[in-house]
Amino acid sequence: MGYCAYGQIQINFPPQNETSIIVSPEINNLVEARMQHYGSSSYKIQLFYGSLEDAHTTLKKFKFNFENWEGSIKYETPNYKVWVGDYRNKIDADRALLKINEKFPGAFVFENK
Repeated sequence: MGYCAYGQIQINFPPQNETSIIVSPEINNLVEARMQHYGSSSYKIQLFYGSLEDAHTTLKKFKFNFENWEGSIKYETPNYKVWVGDYRNKIDADRALLKINEKFPGAFVFENK
């Protein structure tokens, strides 16, 4: 503790390797607004729709050709659909689609809300 012309001052030094960040409430409001606008949707690629048996065959073929990419089967009356990826923006989805279209020419990108 020390003294200056205006009174007593106390200086606390934080422990080593510790940092405090003070964020303005306006920044938090902007982040929340952006998440509400963009956070609820993503882009996926649909490879197939039809019977469950054909959906399993399509997914198996996809996983054989694209081992590191995720795919799943979804049911939306009256068809089963094979969806792959979970892209934050359309540009990333379109880039993936270029590769996927080599093996699945009927595939397309859609926005999943």
